[in-house]
Parts: sequence; C-alpha cells; structure tokens
Amino acid sequence: MSKRNIPVIPLRGTAVFPYTMITLDVGRKSSLIAIEKSVNNDDLVCLVQQVNASQEYPQAEDLYEIGVVAAIRQIIKVPGGLARVLVEGMERVVVISFKASNPYLQAEVADFNTVDEANDNILIVLRAVKEAFVKFLSLNHNIQFEDITALTDIDSAEQLGDLIGGNMPFSVEKKQELLETKSLYNRLEKLLAYLHEEIALLKIDQNIQKQVQEKLEDTQREYYLREQLRTIKTELGLREKSTPEFAKYTNKLSDFDLNKDVEEKLLQEIERLSKAPKGSPERSIIENYLNLCLSLPWNNLDNEDMEIAEAERILNEDHYGLKKVKERIIEYMAVLKLTNNLKGPILCFVGPPGVGKTSLAKSIARALGRKFISSSLGGIKDEAAIRGHRRTYVGAMPGRVIKSLKRVKTRNPLFLFDEIDKMSSDYRGDPSSAMLEVLDPEQNYQFTDHYLDLPFDLSKVIFVTTANTTHNIPKPLLDRMELITLPGYTEEEKAEIALLHLFPKQLIAHGLKKTQLKIDDKAIKVIINEYTREAGVRELERKIASICRKVAKKIVAKERTRFTISQKNVRDLLGKPIFRVDLLSDGNQVGIATALAYTEVGGETMPVEVVISSGEGKLKLTGKLGNVMKESAQTALSYLHSQAGKYLIPDEVFSKNDIHVHVPQGAVPKDGPSAGITIAVALLSALVKKPVQNRFGFTGEITLSGRVLPIGGLKEKLLAAKRVGVKTVIIPKANVNDLIDIPKSVERALKIIAVENVDQVLKVALKGD
Repeated sequence: MSKRNIPVIPLRGTAVFPYTMITLDVGRKSSLIAIEKSVNNDDLVCLVQQVNASQEYPQAEDLYEIGVVAAIRQIIKVPGGLARVLVEGMERVVVISFKASNPYLQAEVADFNTVDEANDNILIVLRAVKEAFVKFLSLNHNIQFEDITALTDIDSAEQLGDLIGGNMPFSVEKKQELLETKSLYNRLEKLLAYLHEEIALLKIDQNIQKQVQEKLEDTQREYYLREQLRTIKTELGLREKSTPEFAKYTNKLSDFDLNKDVEEKLLQEIERLSKAPKGSPERSIIENYLNLCLSLPWNNLDNEDMEIAEAERILNEDHYGLKKVKERIIEYMAVLKLTNNLKGPILCFVGPPGVGKTSLAKSIARALGRKFISSSLGGIKDEAAIRGHRRTYVGAMPGRVIKSLKRVKTRNPLFLFDEIDKMSSDYRGDPSSAMLEVLDPEQNYQFTDHYLDLPFDLSKVIFVTTANTTHNIPKPLLDRMELITLPGYTEEEKAEIALLHLFPKQLIAHGLKKTQLKIDDKAIKVIINEYTREAGVRELERKIASICRKVAKKIVAKERTRFTISQKNVRDLLGKPIFRVDLLSDGNQVGIATALAYTEVGGETMPVEVVISSGEGKLKLTGKLGNVMKESAQTALSYLHSQAGKYLIPDEVFSKNDIHVHVPQGAVPKDGPSAGITIAVALLSALVKKPVQNRFGFTGEITLSGRVLPIGGLKEKLLAAKRVGVKTVIIPKANVNDLIDIPKSVERALKIIAVENVDQVLKVALKGD
C-alpha cells in the first residue's frame, strides 16, 4: 500500500469518478491555494465529498474517507476571484488522515483496493448495466455521448461502471456509495438498481408529458371549434356571446380555484348576463351578483404568526387583571397552534358594559396576526341580516357575514359578533336560528347565504361573541358557545386601569403631553367613587376625557401651561359629586333590608321595603317586579306563616293585616335577583317590629322548606355591596367555593356569612336576635 500526501479540495453537491473529466468552479480561498500547491506537485489533487454540503469551512471530521485523486488539466481565471478547473479522475484512494497545512488541507492517502471477482456473474450484470444505460439514454435526451457504441464496447467492468456512474444524474449520496463499494460485483449491482430507478422515473415523466400534451390538443381543438362557431354565428347575424363584459367576468373567474359546482353556477350567470338586454333590471341584478361573487376571498388565507409568549405579552399590555380570562384565551391559542383545527368552542365573553369584552377580541386578533372585523347584533330582528335576502328583487343584498368577508378580503379573519344577547325575532324570521349555522364548526364549512346561493367555507374564521347576560340567548345558540365571564372591576383595579391605559390614551386623543397634565392616585379614586357607578370603566374614561378637554381649553387660552389634578381640585373640574360614597344610613330600620342583585350593567344594591297595615290578609307587590321576584315574595311569606310559632308571630297577624312589599328604583324591571332571603328578612322585621342589622346585605333564593339556594354573579354582588358601604353579607353556603375568585381587598372589607337555611339568616339578620 503506497502512501502519499496530496492537497485536498472539498467538494459539495458534486462527485468525481475515475476515468471521468469534469469542470469545477473553485472559489474558496483554501481550495484556490490547494490548486496552486498541486501545480507544483505533479498537478494532482485529492477530491473528497463533504458530508454536509452547507458547511462553508469543512474540517477533517466533515469529509468522507473515500475520495478520488484527480489530475488538473486546465485552469481558467474568471471574474470574481474564481477559478474554473478542468480535472480528470485518476483513481480511488482511502484517506488515512487529514493534515491541516494552513490555510488548506492535505491528506495522507493510500490505494483503494477494489475486489475484482472474475466470474460469470460480473459479465451478466455488466451486460445488464450496458443495456439499461442505452435504454436510459434513449429516454433522456439531456445527456449526450458522441459515441455510445464506443462507450458500451469497453470491456473493463470497473472503468465502464465509473464512466456511467460519473455521468448519471444520481444524488451525491448514491454516487458516494458507489465510490465506497469495494466489491466490483456489488458496485455494478447498485449501479444497475440506480439505473432502473432513473428509467422508471423517466417513464412516469413521459406519461405525464403525454397526458398534458393530449389535454393541450383537446383544448386547441375546442378553441378551433369555438372559433368556427363564432364565425357561423356572425354570418347568420346571431348575438355573439364574447362581449367585453363576458370576457371580463370569465377572466376573473379563471383566477379562482373553485369547486366544479360553484364554477358551473357562475358560468351560468355569466351566460345569462351575455343574453340580457342592456339597461334591463335583470342585467343590473346579475352584474351586482357577479361583482360580489368575484370579489369574495374564496382562496385567500392570511399567514398566521402566533407565538404564545408574544400573545401573553399583548394581552397583558392591553388589559389589566382578568387573570383567569387571559389564561383561558392562551389555552385556546395553544390548542389552535398544536392542532391547526378550529373545530373547537366559540368563545363568548359575558360581562357588564365597559369591562373590555370587545377590546379582548381585538387583542386576540392582534396576537394571532389575523385581521379583525366586528358586527353588532343589537336590535337585529330579521334573519336576512345574517343570511341575506333571496335574489328576487333589485334591493336584495347579502348578509353581514358575507359582506364583512368581502370587505376584509381574507377567509380567516377573527370575526366578532357583538351583543349577541340583544337579538330578537319577528315575522321576518329568527336571526338566532341563522346564527346556529354560522357558529357551528360542523356546518359552517358550507355556509349558504340566501343572496349568494353558493356554499362558502367559514371553517377558517375564528368567531368570538360578546353578551351582557345569557338570559336572552336561546338555549340552542348558547350551547354552541363557551362562556367566559368578565366580572366587574374593584376600585383598585379601576385605578390601575385608569393610570396605565385610560389616562395615557386620552392625553393622546386630546393632543396633550405628559408634562402638561398629570393626575395623582387620590384624584382617580375620587372620580371612581363620586362620579361613576359602574362595573366597567367606560364612564370613568368619559370623566377623564372631560378633564382633558377642560385642561386643553385652558392651555389654548394660555391661562396655564401645566396642570396637576389632585384630590383637592378634581371637583372644581367635574362639578359637584354625582354619587354618595356611602349610600346606606347608619340607623337600624324596621322592615327594610338590602338585596344584592346582578344586572346587565354589573352588581347593584336594591332595598326591599315591607309595611304591615290593617286589612284582610292580602299580599301587595309593587315596584315592577318580574315573575321570579313575585314568587320569591309569596314563598317567603308562606314560609314565615308556617313557622309563625317559632318566631312568636300571632296567627291573626296574617289574617287581619295586609302586607305590602315594595322594591323602589323607579320603573327598572327587576327579575331574578335572588332576593328570597332579603324579602324574608324584611317581612320578619316588619312582623315582629325588630330592625334589621345595620349595613347588612343579602343574596340567596329560598324554598318553602326554608333551604337557601345558590346564586350567580357573586363577585359583582360583593363589589356592589362594598361600593355602597355594606359591611356584612349573607350568602348561600353552596357559593363558598366561589369566594376563591373574589379579590382579597373585597374579602377584607366585608364580613361574609354563609348559610344553609332561612333560620340561620334570621338569627343574625335582626337586631336583638
């Protein structure tokens, strides 16, 4: 085994075989220097394939151990510092070791000993290789040999194998495998297998080309026949269909990848348009329809760029608090990223006005990198607002879903249906029934608008809805959605939101700089307590905007250049306070108890008054009460009547007196506020003439047997209690677990007593018991 040291040129994306000549474009500095060294060393270089072609500066471990010694036959300098080198492969070699000879590599190489089994099998496989190669050349005209006969007449199996292997368009991995195979028989077998693979691929390619050619010939034949038909129609004086409008719409239609049924329907409409007389109402209807259809995003999908960490940052940047709501949104996004499947829940944000439902939907769209569109459903009574009108008259139009998608020009936006609880129905149909199809992932992939009258795929749209309450949402529609409750904010949360979001936003909106107007924490709390009474922060933002307007006026009038809003001067700008901080009197009152209610605008307190007067045992209810509150009053009275002996109530009180239960607050409808125990307390107080405990609030419904039932909206009710100065709150024991979600500041401000039955309520509710 002879050993020698030769300069190395690493190859990437190509391979050189013995007996073959190839031109290499050399640009790496190390390779150029290796060529210079080889010129002084018998013009020989060692060509070794890189394991990883993307490696720019390969080291010894990045190169294969089997290479080819090649002779340099010609060197041509080309612009850009490159060299075009013609090399001829001489022999295989085994690289014993690579030696770094800065700045190029040298290799100590030894002879590669091919195992040449002289037997009949080699002759058989060699003949098969020749036949396969000739067949390949007959199918592939891109590889040219001047004398195929001379090539195939070569008797040396090794030489023929290297010549064919070096000139075939094999992958570099296959070529390297042929270089490394020691057994000549195995090498020829592999070469034969690779040749058969290439022949099979060429046959497939030829079949495809043949089919394409046949289709092209059919198209050309159809075109020729259509041209003949056009000429015949012209000669006969018939209307020619190829009007400018016809060509315009057919050209537009060809830009879309539509399914066969949709395309045929649109072609029929284009055919109708070509036959419709100019100026006719029918022509106008067809044109409007085609303009809509061909402007819809049938195939347009925006690319998403969703990272969970970035989504969390956006949600925290846009919204303060709402920890559980944000966690659920992040979970929703994570599942969407993993599955890329929208057949999940439709999120419905439920909460009072001003708590951030709409802005949360906008933040989700921003975090997902999707376009945002919204449609308010408040006051909708007509089903056509969702599904569109049938195309039977001039004024027909598509529904809101299709119109919005046309405007946004993408098939995968985030679509917000705002105020879904404000829909109603009349003789024109029920829009909530139409929403069932829109919001159902199992159906909306072929949503059919009445005007469009074609199935349109809504499965890529992310639908989000908002509502103030769920009472008015039909049960089937409610079942389509996952409810995420956004409760009201505490005083501390409102103050943080005002300082972090509302105040900076209003400064920009009113053209004010941070140096011109400042506001301190105490002033914000005065605004919250004395000028707003809400669960959200909408009115708070209006008051801050009012301050900014007044300050802007003073700055323009050059009265002052800088202002600081403090607890002392905030009332000067906003006028006299609208609300009292403490709405409850300090005195204990007979027959009056405070109920805690949850309404569309958040938690509220509601006094319940009871008066006993001489009469005939009648129960009178006033205050525009709903059916639920009327039943609560009847139940509370029946329970106290059944337990009269326990509470030392004379039986004749119920037969010789009239009982009047009144819930003030004007004409505001009151229904379902869970006021059963409140009415029972007020009734017992009036019947036994004992005052109700000072600053007590009550929530909970009762049964005839005296059990206290669980309620909803506990957080909102406790916030309302804290806001008006209630100190002790009676709640159902079944709601104790809900206290986990109550802010610590609210729990510290209130004494919360959990009860299971009415007896426990009445023991602590009346003064002296």
